[in-house]
Formats: sequence, structure tokens, C-alpha cells
Amino acid sequence: MRNSLGLVMAGLFLAACGSSGDTLPVLGQKEAVTRTVDGKTVTDSVDHTIPDFRFVSQYGDTVSAGTLAGKVYVADFFFTTCPTICPKMKTQMKRVYDRFKGNSNVMILSHTIDPTRDSVAVLRDFAQSLGVKDRQWLFVTGDKDQIYDIGQNAYMVSAAEDATAPGGVVHSGAFILVDTQKRVRGIYDGTTPEGVDKLMADIDKLLTEPNE
Repeated sequence: MRNSLGLVMAGLFLAACGSSGDTLPVLGQKEAVTRTVDGKTVTDSVDHTIPDFRFVSQYGDTVSAGTLAGKVYVADFFFTTCPTICPKMKTQMKRVYDRFKGNSNVMILSHTIDPTRDSVAVLRDFAQSLGVKDRQWLFVTGDKDQIYDIGQNAYMVSAAEDATAPGGVVHSGAFILVDTQKRVRGIYDGTTPEGVDKLMADIDKLLTEPNE
């Protein structure tokens, strides 16, 4: 399996360039929203945000955007039988989990891209194998089209089925940092210690950033 290029590489570049100062960039294309004010039509430019979603966690309950309301969280995409980059990703994400364990303002959301095989029971066993027994790190499954759609259109990373690839899927090794307003604030290489060191430093920045 290989890391996807395109959108994720652009995001990594923006994250690297924009997060050198005290304020992290807001990634994604702004959207035009038209509304009526005092009888006049006004068009505002608003930041790209993660839309609402409904998936199922390793505990069998529904996870939605409301589950993460007011939280800084890290999202990624994986599958439990992945033979290549996923083990590296989970080793690195475990570092994030251990670093912020017990901090109620930080969560992790890992989406399987193989929901046919990654059932709730499989995800629960996988989470327990990593030592995750709480709700701070949620492993979610659901409709495959919805998972792929939110990855590409909301989190700005990609995955695709590829019969020639190990495990049958090509997907990004990115970790995506989302703020309390559901805005993407950074995309990082989740397969390397350096990328994840940067992610953890940027989480610390977001935790001290005032809500607007």
C-alpha cells in the first residue's frame, strides 16, 4: 500500500507552512453562504468544516459530530488487516493517545475503510489489543460510501479500492487535526515520529487557542 498523493500532499504542505507561528492555518476551500439581512441578500465566505456524520463505534453505539462537540480531535483512516502502513500509523497514534490520555478536551476518531470485514466486534478486539478501553479513542465503521466520501470531501484525504495493492486498498497515511469548530487545522504524516511530534505540538497550540 502507498500513501495517496494529491489533496493530502497539498494539505501536508499547507500544514507545514502555516503552523510555524502561534496560530495554525484553517485548511480547505472557503464556502459561499447566502442569507437575507434586513431584506437584502448577503453572501458570506465561511471556513470549510466537517459536516455531521453517523458511524458506529467499537462499543456498538452511534458516533456523530455531536459526540466530538467542543473537542479537539485527530481523525485517520485505516483497516485492521492492512499489511503495510496501518501498523506504523497505529503505533504513532498510540503515542498521541498516551500523550493526551485523560484529557477530556482531546479525542481520536479512526475510520475503517474496510467495513465489510471490520465489524464492531473486530474493531473492539483491535482497540483492546492497543490497550484502548475508554471512549477517548473511537474506532468507527459504517456505510463504505459515506466513509470514503467524508474522507475525501471533508477531511481532504483519499482512499480507493485497488485489487493490485496489498490488502486491496490504497489510502492515505495522514492524521487530520480538527478544532472545536470542526475546522481542519493540519494534516500530518501519521507514519513517522517527526510528523506526529508536529501534530502533538499543534494539539497543544489548539488547546490554548480561544474559541471564536
